[in-house]
Amino acid sequence: MARTYNTLWPQFLEWSNWRLAYQRCRRRKRFQPAAVAFDFEWEAGLSQLRRELAEGTYQPGTYRHFTIHEPKERLISAAPFRDRIVHHALVNILEPLFERRFIHDSYACRRGKGTHAAIARAQQYLRCHAWYLKTDIVKFFPSIDHECLLQRVAKVVTDPHIVGLLRLLLSTGVEALPEAPPRHYFPGDDLFAILRPRGLPIGNLTSQFLANVFLDPVDHFIKEQLRVPGYVRYCDDLLLFGESKAEMWRVVDCLRERLAGVRLRLHADKTQVAPCAVGVKFLGFRVLPHGLRMTRQGVQRFVRRRRRQQRRFARGELTAHEVSLSIAAWLAHARRACAPGLRRDLLSQCTLSRRRVRSPSARPSTGSGEQPGADATAQSLPATGRAATPPAANPAQPPTDVPDIADAMPKRNPVDGRDSSRPAPGKPPPPLGASLPLE
Repeated sequence: MARTYNTLWPQFLEWSNWRLAYQRCRRRKRFQPAAVAFDFEWEAGLSQLRRELAEGTYQPGTYRHFTIHEPKERLISAAPFRDRIVHHALVNILEPLFERRFIHDSYACRRGKGTHAAIARAQQYLRCHAWYLKTDIVKFFPSIDHECLLQRVAKVVTDPHIVGLLRLLLSTGVEALPEAPPRHYFPGDDLFAILRPRGLPIGNLTSQFLANVFLDPVDHFIKEQLRVPGYVRYCDDLLLFGESKAEMWRVVDCLRERLAGVRLRLHADKTQVAPCAVGVKFLGFRVLPHGLRMTRQGVQRFVRRRRRQQRRFARGELTAHEVSLSIAAWLAHARRACAPGLRRDLLSQCTLSRRRVRSPSARPSTGSGEQPGADATAQSLPATGRAATPPAANPAQPPTDVPDIADAMPKRNPVDGRDSSRPAPGKPPPPLGASLPLE
């Protein structure tokens, strides 16, 4: 019989747990207004949170909603900063208890995993098997049933205070969802099944963690009962491998029946069985047995983001350093694909120009009726990524340099193939953004 834990509440309220939760919550967000406000008196804020939880008076705040459109439209619900600290403190306690029960090939929201590890594992299975099955779950996060989830948690955690806090977070998360997907009746449902609470807000750390807890029995069912030789899961994206097409379709029927037991459904339009030799589109790449390719959608997303950044830079809303960091992050992601020519072509178009406004006193008078202080023309850039020949300089306003991000492309040494833009071993690296001369 699996071990259960019923004395986690004192460990949850320990000061060391809350300090660690606060440090992880403010990581990479320390300059946001909510984090700065809490940081002003963070010790008093943590003490107040612990006191409210110990006395049973804690109530989560109001969620902030915003929509993202890439790779597809999703509604993100962001909890207040102090509530996110509670989420981290709770996951600090629960994660070690469930992590040892998860299978190896679950890669979402786990330390040492991630998208690149999932892609490498999928590529390994593509080389070893003949057929694959790719599928996902219909409206996964909005469809997670709360009672099924709590039953799964209760098999490991029986502390009433921890379970009560989970119920409180789940109920406030349902209230944060503006609209739920259409109800679907499963075999054995009665008329009251429509009242079952369901849904997790996308954006909480607890939602990502509880999604892994919810699908963990399905993972063990696939590996231990169906005996599928190859299986990779990233959140609700499932990738299974086998030796025959008929075997994969039999797995689809068994998996559909097993998911109905936890009130989930497979997406019929996104369920496909294909030979491993043709590759599979997975997590933003076209994964082949012996290579990776960028997908058309991924390239188009980068081009749209680059154009938005160029417009914002021209208006003065972004600095050159911020643009260079964004492009460097995309390069680190895209460098895993076998597409050096594509990266070079895209970078050749990454030029920045900023409109110049001349003062009325410095502008020569013209008879065209232009008003003083109007917007001056921006320097035009050809498709090669190099700045065009600048116009005649105005002695009262020297022209500004137009930076060229194409110069940031790594230069390969023809002898050993090493990236000459990187420092030699033993030498300190250049400061961040030094490779992109975007002052």
